[in-house]
Amino acid sequence: MQQVKAVVALAKGEPVTLTTINVPDPGPGEALVKVQSCGVCHTDLHYRQGGINDEFPFLLGHEAAGIVEQVGPDVTDLAPGDFVVLNWRAVCGSCRACHRGEPWYCFATHNATQKMTLAEGDRAGTELTPALGIGAFAEKTLVAAGQCTKVDPSARAAAVGLLGCGVMAGLGAALNTGAVRRGSTVAVIGCGGVGAAAIAGAVLAGASTVVAVDVDDAKLEGARAMGATHLVNSRDTDPVEEIRRLCPPADATGHEGGADVVIDAVGRPETWKQAFYARDLAGTLVLVGVPTPDMKVPDIPLIDVFGRGGALKSSWYGDCLPSRDFPMLVDLYQQGRLDLDAFVSEEIALGDVEAAFEKMETPGQGVLRSVVTL
Repeated sequence: MQQVKAVVALAKGEPVTLTTINVPDPGPGEALVKVQSCGVCHTDLHYRQGGINDEFPFLLGHEAAGIVEQVGPDVTDLAPGDFVVLNWRAVCGSCRACHRGEPWYCFATHNATQKMTLAEGDRAGTELTPALGIGAFAEKTLVAAGQCTKVDPSARAAAVGLLGCGVMAGLGAALNTGAVRRGSTVAVIGCGGVGAAAIAGAVLAGASTVVAVDVDDAKLEGARAMGATHLVNSRDTDPVEEIRRLCPPADATGHEGGADVVIDAVGRPETWKQAFYARDLAGTLVLVGVPTPDMKVPDIPLIDVFGRGGALKSSWYGDCLPSRDFPMLVDLYQQGRLDLDAFVSEEIALGDVEAAFEKMETPGQGVLRSVVTL
């Protein structure tokens, strides 16, 4: 057992607390990781606000990279000293999805069995719920060994750790779920961290047109830096009409046009409806923004669903397989072909997480990711 400093959400809506927690030594199938960096993701704010579930207190943080310090007695594919990016898809290998060769849809992913606990105050000994099974706003964290993906140890931790959630979700929404190809036309609605990554993924795949849509001019300028070819502020312009204008049909049939792939990185009924109608005929809609439980699919005539054809998809973690995708993307980063550094807006200390949440909720900040570095 070790005691380390960590950021905890003790109750719904309350500011986070920097406190001391107990981290058990790793048991079977587990690994203890010394955290080097962890991005501040909107999902962490959702946890703090009670928007995920009510299993407080939460040990926040999940976009992390670090060094394996100890492993459990049966762990053979990790060793102390390995540089890893943490993931929340430690595939089981035995569910139906894994058996049919689609482990990125695994529904029995592993987390550490032992619980980390509060170490001080009148709630000492209370079990913590780690965000997405990771809990990496901490000097050290305990995870399932399968949550550790080894990557090039010379890579910058603050950059590659972001593959642990938001950046991978956006890249994968374009590359995996949306299957963007060379010459595709793509629109991305919402240009925060996930949307910016979706733009980068579309560019990496060779899209000919990439339309970025947001209500924040600072985010739109960030999207331009990621490779967007056109910017649309939807406060001023109807995004559906503008996407159709910028991605016209390639033939003379006279239909209204639209993008081959439209990615909704916001996750609200109104943006999903915009994405639905901004597609070209037989186009693909990818929902990667996370809605809240109270949101409903907007009222769309069923004949439009039938008549427009194509595919309506949800992207879970960018439909990634960490063991396949993380090393490849880190290699592209090391080669200068994928600018993960561009997502790191600032590096902060553990005690600055609450301030990072405030920036996240303030328009015009231009912050893609605040990254805690230890």
